[in-house]
Amino acid sequence: MPPVKHSEGYAGYTIVELVLVLTIVGVLMSIAIPRSQRMLDGITVRSAVGDVQATLSFARTLALAGNAAVAVDVDTASGMLRIRRGPEILLSRNVGSVHGVRLGSTRDSLTYDPRGLGRGAANLSIVVRRRTAAETVFVSRFGRVR
Repeated sequence: MPPVKHSEGYAGYTIVELVLVLTIVGVLMSIAIPRSQRMLDGITVRSAVGDVQATLSFARTLALAGNAAVAVDVDTASGMLRIRRGPEILLSRNVGSVHGVRLGSTRDSLTYDPRGLGRGAANLSIVVRRRTAAETVFVSRFGRVR
């Protein structure tokens, strides 16, 4: 629609046209913002899951390489994963605050024996969630991370 020509020679848009355009933009934004938020939450959760899987795989590798038991502590309150050999903390990763997610776990710890098998790992699952997005990391009794 072409601008309206006023008697003084100024071109412009009517208030009805401006309200119509703002209404259409508002409707489109009300559809786009929630969808993009859900998509960003899913991306964030997948990134955090990758971090949890990498930490668990690293703990298993340390147990195999060092021929000694290595424990992974899951602190769901703070979102922290700690890898330790005896009292010595080898790695501490705050997945919760780094990615802005919450962790839930069926157990508070897992131990990899010198052969890389998981003790206390039967049916261990760590749930990573942010708002409506959630994914679960499973550790088999053989110590494999899925």
